[in-house]
Amino acid sequence: MDLSTRYLGLSLRNPLLASASPLSHTVDGVRRLADAGVAAVVLYSLFEEQLRREAEHNQRMASQGSESYAESLSYFPPHSGESGGGQRYLRLVERAAATVDIPVIASLNASTPGSWARYAGRMQDAGAAAIEVNIYYLPGDTGVDCSAVERRHLDVLAAVKSATTVPVAVKLSPYFSATADMVHRLDAAGADGLVLFNRFLQPDIDPETLSTVRTITLSTPTDTRLPLTWIALLRGRIRASLAASTGVEHAADVAKYLLAGADVVQSASALLRHGPEYAGVLLRGLSDWMSRKGFQTLDEVRGLLAAPSAEDSASRERADYVWALRKANYGLYESY
Repeated sequence: MDLSTRYLGLSLRNPLLASASPLSHTVDGVRRLADAGVAAVVLYSLFEEQLRREAEHNQRMASQGSESYAESLSYFPPHSGESGGGQRYLRLVERAAATVDIPVIASLNASTPGSWARYAGRMQDAGAAAIEVNIYYLPGDTGVDCSAVERRHLDVLAAVKSATTVPVAVKLSPYFSATADMVHRLDAAGADGLVLFNRFLQPDIDPETLSTVRTITLSTPTDTRLPLTWIALLRGRIRASLAASTGVEHAADVAKYLLAGADVVQSASALLRHGPEYAGVLLRGLSDWMSRKGFQTLDEVRGLLAAPSAEDSASRERADYVWALRKANYGLYESY
């Protein structure tokens, strides 16, 4: 069974990637993921805010003056817990890349273009095979129009691309007025891959304590529906690689994404629930499924159920919607 594939121009032994999560906070964590069989590891995200604070801290240190005596070091501004995060991250990239025989993909989480983007080049120098840019921006300001939101994404991509020569993938949200157009514009702007999709924090409310509850919830298979829809619609319509993210719990979820047209499938929640070794369970399940269906290579699977390239995607989505509602209504009528 041949599970090999390509993503971002990289040759991979299979389509399963470990997406950014606490599992890749350490070299040992990266090693465990590689030993479990994943084809590449996306390191945990380094945040734009961390890099900005670090730059501000370094600027304050430099402003103390070059003629200060060593004894005055104790009077420097307090070193925040997050300062130095950039250097620690670069050391992790370097050590992880030297330890495992699979690509290590660095991750930058950003919402605005800026000087922080230079870290992409430093990540490349440290050994990152590619950069994944997680553009996490929820435009809650009523004064920001859709064109400004779209321009921000393109500017962030341009900033990172200008700082590096390795492939760059963009992880974006599905909340655009015209998602397909945004994807095409990112593709035209040089994105080597698109990761669909990011999941925004959705706070809950505790009516007893009258407080907002900010928690991260792990994804479930029901979360695959939206990425599945867009991957099926985009397959064959863009140059960039397509990575599926969100909702992978079983081998069947990996198969669904491949049938829709994904080049690779990323998983975090399942590996967090069951441990890094669960990657082997997913891959064995995928191989078993392919064997049962008579598939020998991923090329035979990928995009088999994607939307035909000549088809009007909007019309197809509308037709599927009407068909599903009519079926649901008919079933409800029959139950009486």
